[in-house]
Amino acid sequence: MNRRQLVKFAAVSAVAVVGTGYWAIPTGTAPGALSLQGAQQVLAGLVAKQLVSLKGWSPAEVFNHCAQSIEYSISGYPELKSAWFRHSVGPLAFSVFVARGAMRHPLDEVIPGAALLSEPASQVLALQRLQQAFADFASHQGELQPHFAYGSLSHADYAQAHVLHLYNHLSLIRLA
Repeated sequence: MNRRQLVKFAAVSAVAVVGTGYWAIPTGTAPGALSLQGAQQVLAGLVAKQLVSLKGWSPAEVFNHCAQSIEYSISGYPELKSAWFRHSVGPLAFSVFVARGAMRHPLDEVIPGAALLSEPASQVLALQRLQQAFADFASHQGELQPHFAYGSLSHADYAQAHVLHLYNHLSLIRLA
């Protein structure tokens, strides 16, 4: 198989996998509106609540992880996937998430190169960090950094990515 055939096969395979994944993504009701304001309202509703995680990370770790993602969209991700991935598979996956209005990804997978999820350790402070990250992102006027997997995103696309990411993680968090 020559290089051109290999590239064509890889592209067709990626489209098939992502297309199949489109139907596997849940379409359940999101916990809030698919907007920055909706996410901020959902987070405000969690203040002073005792939360538990059904599996995996604690609520504090989830909040720190989601905050990291938002903060890195402004400051830059510590590690990026390869350029070919950020220009092909990554944007294709993101477009599927947007079309479905839901994201599905491994909920225990850290951001490549990111700091540990233990700071702040308390749920209250981690939730405050996440709320501040959303507020900072909402008011950010400067250039945004490429997403480690999706590549370059507009402010509106990043907002949608952050909200879908949060809602995917909140699917494992319940009131205690």
